[in-house]
Amino acid sequence: MKNSVKLLALAAAMTVCSAASAQQGAGTWIGTLGVNKITPKVESGNVSAPALPDTKTDVGSDTKPRFTIAYMLTDNISAELDLGLPYKHDLYGAGSINGTGKLATSEVLPPTAFIQYRFLKPDAMVRPYLGLGITYAMFQKERGSGQLTAVLNTGGPGATFKLDDKVAASFQLGGTVKINEKWFLDASVIKTKLKTTAHYSTGQVQDVRLDPLAVNISVGYNFKGF
Repeated sequence: MKNSVKLLALAAAMTVCSAASAQQGAGTWIGTLGVNKITPKVESGNVSAPALPDTKTDVGSDTKPRFTIAYMLTDNISAELDLGLPYKHDLYGAGSINGTGKLATSEVLPPTAFIQYRFLKPDAMVRPYLGLGITYAMFQKERGSGQLTAVLNTGGPGATFKLDDKVAASFQLGGTVKINEKWFLDASVIKTKLKTTAHYSTGQVQDVRLDPLAVNISVGYNFKGF
């Protein structure tokens, strides 16, 4: 009887160890919730004529909540979908109109799908990863200010504009730190190669390379199935 109890205890211990080692292993779902700061690294083209020569644009940063859901396809390969709220960016004058202040605002919603490679074993305390993804940048609620009208259409009706939605490649470098068998911390840096075109109501166009850099930190949870 004592031997049977010992065998059952050993089997239970082995089962627990097996479950623990399955953290972030094949078949595991991973959810994270945190904050993400997006900072565009702008290379602005000139506004087409008629406009003051060297009329360029700069874009400010924004921080919003970020939610991701991922599925471990194997012990090391995962598919992740990044979601969140629209980011609101201020647009400023640059080049020959540097110092004119805020010209406009625009929101962008950039859902991104990644394929990731997660290094080390599923139960490792620290797990770095690399990701390659596709971002669909959807621009919305573009609003020009009085300054934009003064630059593009002095004395005329208010100037407006529209930014083209674009598909772009994203590159990710990140890592997780295990808190326990279910919870972990996650941080990553994402670089997106994004270029768009602004179409102004006054007839001018402008190409702008945004190439945003995103830095985020989150709390995550591992679970099996729904």
